Amino acid sequence: MKILIVNKFYYNRGGSEIYVLGLEKMLKESGHEVAFFSMNDPENFKNEWDQYWVSTFTFRKFRRPFGDKETKIKFNKILDHFNPDIIHLNNIHTQISPVIVEIAHCRGIKIVWTIHDYKLLCPVYTCLNGKDEICEKCFCHGKNHCFKNNCKGNLLASFLFQKEAEKWSRERLEKQVDAFICPSHFMKEKMIQGGFSENKLHTLHNFVRVPGDVETKKNTDHYYLYVGRLSKEKGLSTLCNVASQLPYKLKIVGTGPMETELRKQYQVNPQIEFLGIKTHTDVLQMMANAKFVIIPSEWYENNPLSVLEALCLGTPVLGTNIGGIPELIRQENGELFEPKNEAELKEKIKQMMHKNYELNQSYFAEKFSSKNYLKQLETIYKTI
Repeated sequence: MKILIVNKFYYNRGGSEIYVLGLEKMLKESGHEVAFFSMNDPENFKNEWDQYWVSTFTFRKFRRPFGDKETKIKFNKILDHFNPDIIHLNNIHTQISPVIVEIAHCRGIKIVWTIHDYKLLCPVYTCLNGKDEICEKCFCHGKNHCFKNNCKGNLLASFLFQKEAEKWSRERLEKQVDAFICPSHFMKEKMIQGGFSENKLHTLHNFVRVPGDVETKKNTDHYYLYVGRLSKEKGLSTLCNVASQLPYKLKIVGTGPMETELRKQYQVNPQIEFLGIKTHTDVLQMMANAKFVIIPSEWYENNPLSVLEALCLGTPVLGTNIGGIPELIRQENGELFEPKNEAELKEKIKQMMHKNYELNQSYFAEKFSSKNYLKQLETIYKTI
């Protein structure tokens, strides 16, 4: 098949980009002909199709989220040149725009969309309101709550995100998309709650690829590990406050809007080590050697890549009981705690630092393998 993958970033920005780049590689290796459509960015990897990509987005280009002239022209050009059988969408709002869905549909091209966040349900994608509380008001009762509650923390931005969501409504997009891939059962449930037709929703957990140079034989060091974005919804404030009171080493890999604040606040604390950005291979090696990986999120996580990678490396996980996390963690491979509950988190960290888990590593490696994923994905491609 000829498959055009679309995602607004083309570098390892986060879990969704690691998935997208892995998807491109997997499809090529299996014999499919693959092209890519994205947004130009200084951090992008080189790609043979980048001459067709839209320019870097700034909020001065306020027409882009609603479907600007540049996006329409360049997307039509890549369709003319590549002539795909399938378009596989990922994160496209704002920096690219769902106008490409209508363009592809009008040409009769089949469309598959992997849903990495809640943008089709919530204008700001996080399901958090202006007070950082879980909120589902925009699922079924219009999108005006976004501006009313200033969910983006900036009234102009909240207004623009609301208008974007109103233009690209469920009714408008759903009829043009042939299949939505939900990486968690939780995501599928929320999509149904938001009015999407169940017969277009397919649950398919993400896949992971562990490079051969990662030593998966456990040589567990006495530290626990956080990998991800350093932002409020990820629960970093809660985690660091608890970690600073415990005699165990917490290593933090990643960057984000809270990095400067957290480094300053905990710079003299010997139990918290901020490591910044690391290569994917280095991260996997650190996961393999960690006592456990921690996911302290306070928003609706979908299908966290760090959980899948940890389990495939034989490392247990301590995660919050929210979003898609609980469907991945059982007593034999980790523990759960309630979001923002510092007392419970402290006890669970103590418990996991002194408990030895025996994970069925080969089971998870097979369950979340690219081979297993590709088989299910190709079935979706062939049946839509």
